Amino acid sequence: MGPDPVGKVATVTVIAIDGPAGSGKSTVARGVASRLGLAYLDTGAMYRSVAFAALRHAIDPADDDRVGAVARAIRLDMETDGSVHVDGFDATIEIRGPEVTRAVSVVAANPAVRAELRERQRRWVEQSGGGVLEGRDIGTVVFPDADLKVYLDARPEVRAARRSREVTDLSYETVAADLARRDALDQGRDDSPLSIPNDAVVVDTSELGIDEIVDRIVELADARQP
Repeated sequence: MGPDPVGKVATVTVIAIDGPAGSGKSTVARGVASRLGLAYLDTGAMYRSVAFAALRHAIDPADDDRVGAVARAIRLDMETDGSVHVDGFDATIEIRGPEVTRAVSVVAANPAVRAELRERQRRWVEQSGGGVLEGRDIGTVVFPDADLKVYLDARPEVRAARRSREVTDLSYETVAADLARRDALDQGRDDSPLSIPNDAVVVDTSELGIDEIVDRIVELADARQP
């Protein structure tokens, strides 16, 4: 049985990991998926892919109608090795670039984009037989009945420091300002704003190593097994 219109899954394991940029979601979710033998989906990469496709076609990211059409038409292949192909083009590096990063929050606030990608995420879980999904609305909207919901967070300065190490061509101050802007956009959008899901386990990752966080989530998942 597949997911119903509100993301309920009856026979598969779904672990939802939400949180703001720089909280460690991607690395942690990959680690959890590997440890538990589950598939992994980076939903943020999906929104970045739509932003990339819109920019590639010289479409204003704020043009809701045209960007919504891009989301519905895009051919998106998320490979198990982490690579991302957009309409046959390997966009793995490009979707992490500064131009896409500046545009993605605007694209992600587009209701048509969110509706399309939510359905794709639910289909992915159905086809994968469950999985670990990370993003900003997985436990609140996409899978409110997930088997386990985790919300990762960290102090703003810690998140900015992490991102500045990843984006070496930008200063810490620029990265910190970009993160603050993204937080405001993600938390303030009308459709599926970033928030802590009900009954989620909140983990502050500021002082924790990746292995410690993965261990904790795996323990939580094991405790929920029948």
